[in-house]
Amino acid sequence: MRPLEAPPRLREQQVAFAAHLRDPASAPPPEGIEDRRMAIYRDLFYNSLEGLLAGNFPVIRRLRGDDSWHALVRDFYREHACHTPLFTEIGREFLRYLERRQEEGRGDPPFLLELAHYEWVELALSLEEVDEQDLQADREADLLGGVPLLSPLAWPLAYRFPVQQIREDFQPAEPPPQPTFLLVVRDGEGEIRFKSLDPLGYHLLQAVGSNEQGASGRQLLQALGVAAGVDAASLPGFIENGSRLLQALRQREVILGTRIEPAG
Repeated sequence: MRPLEAPPRLREQQVAFAAHLRDPASAPPPEGIEDRRMAIYRDLFYNSLEGLLAGNFPVIRRLRGDDSWHALVRDFYREHACHTPLFTEIGREFLRYLERRQEEGRGDPPFLLELAHYEWVELALSLEEVDEQDLQADREADLLGGVPLLSPLAWPLAYRFPVQQIREDFQPAEPPPQPTFLLVVRDGEGEIRFKSLDPLGYHLLQAVGSNEQGASGRQLLQALGVAAGVDAASLPGFIENGSRLLQALRQREVILGTRIEPAG
């Protein structure tokens, strides 16, 4: 059975209504509706969206001030076609919009997209659904001999800008020479915590998380050492340092243990 379609006249009113809400300055309201009533809808829809984005991106909200912030939100509301009706996904849609603005060279601060991602990650990880299967690991196994397993609730992040430091009196125009490496973790109580990572910690977690070939912890560290230009004489010490790091990450439940291979 085909779904029922709205009559053409109603469909025209719906399109006009939505267009006016998104861009009241350019799109006239549907005929026959007094402006007092339309104003209620305009304010309700915009204020709901603006409040949601301000809650998701509080640092950006403070940095931009009232006029610039509202202009950005209204541009997003007018220009961006969201791919989902879910309120929890509006932050991701805002990221897509900022990415397009950056590609178009709209004159935003160079750190804006990375800062938005940093702020969005907290909500994204808090809503991340994890299957119990993804948490199964041998918690006591040798991390060098086995295949280390990264917790799905631990995300290593890399940014060109020190996003965790950006505020009203620190808005860098150029990225520093060294990137910023962070780890965001959701703990057993559901709290979201950010921690700084050194380059070895970041690249090790990236290697563990993308280890589709099932390389052992020792093999991963060997590959990282070679890529970093560590000579053969120094490689055992590099692996030993990496082993201690893996152990520390396991104690913090960032590394769950080693993969449990299916029987048979």
